[in-house]
Amino acid sequence: MALVVGVDSSTQSTKVEMRDLDSGRLVSSASAPHPPTTPPRSEQDPAAWWAAFETALAQAESLASSAIGTVDIAAISVAGQQHGMVVLDDAGSVIRPAKLWNDTETAPDAGWLLKQLPGGGADWAAATGSVPVAAFTIAKLSWLHRSEPENWARVAKVLLPHDWLTGKLTGNLGDALTTDRGDASGTGYWSAATGEYCWDLLAIIDAERDWSTVVPTVLAPGASAGTWRGAVVAPGTGDNMAAALGLGLRSGDAVMSFGTSGTVYSVTSAPTADPSGAVAGFASADGRFLPLVCTLNAMKVTDAAARLLGVTATDLDELALATTLGAGGLTLLPYLDGERTPNRPKATGWLSGLRSDVSREQFARAAVEGVVCGLLDGLDALTMAAGAMDRVIMIGGGARSAAYRQTLADVCDLPVVIADADQAVAEGACVQAAATLEQVDASVIAARWGLGVTTPVERSEGATDDAGAAVRARYGALRDQTG
Repeated sequence: MALVVGVDSSTQSTKVEMRDLDSGRLVSSASAPHPPTTPPRSEQDPAAWWAAFETALAQAESLASSAIGTVDIAAISVAGQQHGMVVLDDAGSVIRPAKLWNDTETAPDAGWLLKQLPGGGADWAAATGSVPVAAFTIAKLSWLHRSEPENWARVAKVLLPHDWLTGKLTGNLGDALTTDRGDASGTGYWSAATGEYCWDLLAIIDAERDWSTVVPTVLAPGASAGTWRGAVVAPGTGDNMAAALGLGLRSGDAVMSFGTSGTVYSVTSAPTADPSGAVAGFASADGRFLPLVCTLNAMKVTDAAARLLGVTATDLDELALATTLGAGGLTLLPYLDGERTPNRPKATGWLSGLRSDVSREQFARAAVEGVVCGLLDGLDALTMAAGAMDRVIMIGGGARSAAYRQTLADVCDLPVVIADADQAVAEGACVQAAATLEQVDASVIAARWGLGVTTPVERSEGATDDAGAAVRARYGALRDQTG
């Protein structure tokens, strides 16, 4: 049995899945943690990602061997957290810890970059499809240039997290570095619309550097990055782009991902450019486009609420569902660690409507509703940029939470479904690995594997459009009041 391996290297951990090449059946999976990070400075040593990969791979191989005997890996793909900055010296060694996407120390640099083009956000959106924010790699490069001149002088290569892991697999951490169009589109210096690097934008940071020698080659969908242990190494991609492959995403589907942070995205046949910066005009991993809205605060908010109440996540779910929609008028603005959408890197959370008869149940419900409303704001922005959506597909940890599922179904005015994909990112990496091996479009693999199965979430009895609108209206008023 030939296997493909999909790797999901996220902020928190590395997950490895092994799937049967022909059927897509999951043979084994394992994960290993990464060191924790806390904004505003969120950094990790890339060596920790590789150590986690090796640990998870060994566990997955052992499980696969027990299940099927000989483990024959034919192809592998790495999906990684987007935007992070990995810098290498002339010897291919990592110069400093990687700055991650949720590092907000770079917010002043994003603001400075915005002012360097005459038309501000409109010019940036026209050039790259996106407006620079603290998360983007270009803001991190500006920060490094400004804050650590000695390290800046040593920089020979700039990579994204998945690029570095792919290079470790292939042994290419020198002149043969590669990336893919999906992850490249999140740097702030590569255009999804033109498929080219924007050298003039990189020159804003350092006009004397030959940037063509610094950035990796962008591989086309299906191109191989090299080999690893005799297996084909696919281009890899960003985590959200891989999830789109794992979900078999089609036009009109809006994905709402509830993890530590949150994302809302879709796939389109044409590039998008939102001058407000709310929607990032990314590319997909399969040749299409992937407009995306990202929030810094999703399930970390309910994790904090559970900690404050002294309960488990399961207990918090039960508390939230034990009271009615609207949390008795209690509203939580969930910008606990700053926010990316809207762009408020120094924001904090706000609680409104607090009364002397407030209950634990209401507080739990308000935390869930705050996260859901924040992502629904993202859905509104996505719709404005990419057109009307037909349904919302829930993925991530929130899709396993009864409180999140029910609250979204009760407040959202579109049908809500849950994807039958427990680890969409790792599964999508497996899809890309198989497609690269067989030199076919990813949609061929998705169809053969039967991807795209969903389960609908029904509204609560008595939930109405008016009740959901009232929850969103209170949230919007608090958001605008504290802006």
